[in-house]
Amino acid sequence: MLEKLFRLKESGTSVRREIVAGCTTFMTLSYIIFVQPALLSMTGMNSGAVMVATCLSSAGATFLMAFMTNYPVALAPGMGINAYFVFSVCLGLSVPWEEALGIVFISGMLFVILSFVGLRAAVMNALPSSLHNAIAVGIGVFIAFIGLQMSGIIESHPATFVTLGNIHSKPVIIAIFGIFIILTLMAHRVKGAILMGILATTVLSLLFGIAKFNGVVSAPPSISPTFFKLSFPDIFSRVELIPIIFVFFSVDMFDSIGTLTATGHEADLLEDGKLSKGRQALLTDAIGSVGGACLGTSTVTCYIESASGIAEGGRTGLTSLVTGLLMLLALFFTPLIQIVGSGYDINPIDPTNPLLYPIIGPALIVVGGLLLKDLVNINWNDFTEAIPAALTVFMMPLSFSITDGIAFGFISISFLKIVTGRHKEVNPLVHYFAVFFIARYIGFA
Repeated sequence: MLEKLFRLKESGTSVRREIVAGCTTFMTLSYIIFVQPALLSMTGMNSGAVMVATCLSSAGATFLMAFMTNYPVALAPGMGINAYFVFSVCLGLSVPWEEALGIVFISGMLFVILSFVGLRAAVMNALPSSLHNAIAVGIGVFIAFIGLQMSGIIESHPATFVTLGNIHSKPVIIAIFGIFIILTLMAHRVKGAILMGILATTVLSLLFGIAKFNGVVSAPPSISPTFFKLSFPDIFSRVELIPIIFVFFSVDMFDSIGTLTATGHEADLLEDGKLSKGRQALLTDAIGSVGGACLGTSTVTCYIESASGIAEGGRTGLTSLVTGLLMLLALFFTPLIQIVGSGYDINPIDPTNPLLYPIIGPALIVVGGLLLKDLVNINWNDFTEAIPAALTVFMMPLSFSITDGIAFGFISISFLKIVTGRHKEVNPLVHYFAVFFIARYIGFA
């Protein structure tokens, strides 16, 4: 049955490999189960209900991805866009969370419509080869940067912006140990190396008191405080809300395109540089956002942490199916999952000090490094291709945004092709979206 559904042999994989990949993807994104409620509760939302909404929306969207596309890509509420939801929309503009969910629903329906007509897939397929590869590399650097920060190996600095962290602290030592465990296992071609590394750092974190064991099973909280509690603001009389819809739309659209491009490269899913089921994948993302808003969570999007499962050999929707099932099981094993997804406060006295995640961080660092292989596919001898690729790679980690990295890539390649008289070398959509991004930066400056 699994062979018929997911064509495992055709994809050069096996049930065991897909299960390990699905577990690995789940472990690396499990932090969202706890980060999302912590963030959205700042708006007055019930944290328990948000946790249930997060698990259900993630599982539902990931199941859709498994059966509609057969891609090993998981979905969950997006990091970054959830912070925009909380701090810019609800707290900054004093928009009630119910109306903010309504705005997410509207932007999600816009996603669905554009996905049906194929515009989103057309944009993804219009990307020049250099930007395809640069997006994959940029996301790799971005993932590694996040992993280094989550591990405490690097930290912020007022003068140099980033600097080496406290490598003598227990969380950082455990994270470094986790990196060496994963790399050693990978060097010996051990299947499930990343998952084993996560499990090893989990055990170490428990032994050294970084993580706490609070049990195994618990009953899920009620979802009723957020279930279908969204409301729709009168956007025609409150025109200041209209740009918010397009912010949610553009961020999710280009984050998803970037993630699918990167994972497509890593999993060898591209055919002639294009995802054959790109439209279905983006439609899945759109439906996930609509469903998430109804359940009570912010925009659902494709998760770049899926690359960790792909690095373990995940090649089909069976990987996504396993991840989705684990998302559902997490509702009943919250104390156990919390060990992996919980953060450690290295300096409780400083409220601005970020939490460290020494269990998850090493996996992200290794996965990010693996994505750099596409650097060799960029034409560095043509500066109209090389400079936009470089800007894409630089801007993703430095702006902490996949969308901004793609934006700089679009704008620069369009500009360079036009001033050199080579504008016909790229799809016209590239020029259109370059104008769109410029207008976006001017409008939301």
